[in-house]
Amino acid sequence: MKKTVFILALLAGAMVSAQSTWKSDGAHSKVGFAITHLMISEVEGHFSDFDITASASDTFDNAEFTVDIKTTSIDTDNTNRDNHLRSDDFFGAETHPAITFKSNTFEKTGDKTFKLTGDLTMHGVTKTVTLNGKVNGIITDQRSQKLKAGLKLTGTINRLDFGVGGETVSLGNDVDLTINLEMAQQ
Repeated sequence: MKKTVFILALLAGAMVSAQSTWKSDGAHSKVGFAITHLMISEVEGHFSDFDITASASDTFDNAEFTVDIKTTSIDTDNTNRDNHLRSDDFFGAETHPAITFKSNTFEKTGDKTFKLTGDLTMHGVTKTVTLNGKVNGIITDQRSQKLKAGLKLTGTINRLDFGVGGETVSLGNDVDLTINLEMAQQ
């Protein structure tokens, strides 16, 4: 009996240690968004300063993600618009310097797809959101000999749920998120 318990404890420990830390490669990753403008066009932008970490197996099953995005790094290719988005009218970047996401659940939906549900905090408001995920591939980097993974996370949030911007006819309420990631196993 003691031997069986010991073997089970070793197996459980091996399963826990199968999770490792993965970090986003900023040079090969992008946190992007798109929103409707004047109900006729779509404006895209991205955040250039972010840190995304995952605790995941070599196949990204049951991954746990932590995301930290600096609101001052918003870039829509228009300096005046970016400054307005950083202001208290939208992100209030001085008061709310970060957008964060911490996943709570991971649901495998296919061979390479999953749903990731967690808490998104933006503009001082926290809401539960679900993102769709896809593992594009996992390889061994020839230079570092470490695993690298390509992933894509997508979803839609309502900016008014987070108090970002007010009611206006010039902007849509839904914001489409697209996060393309290249992550390196640490």
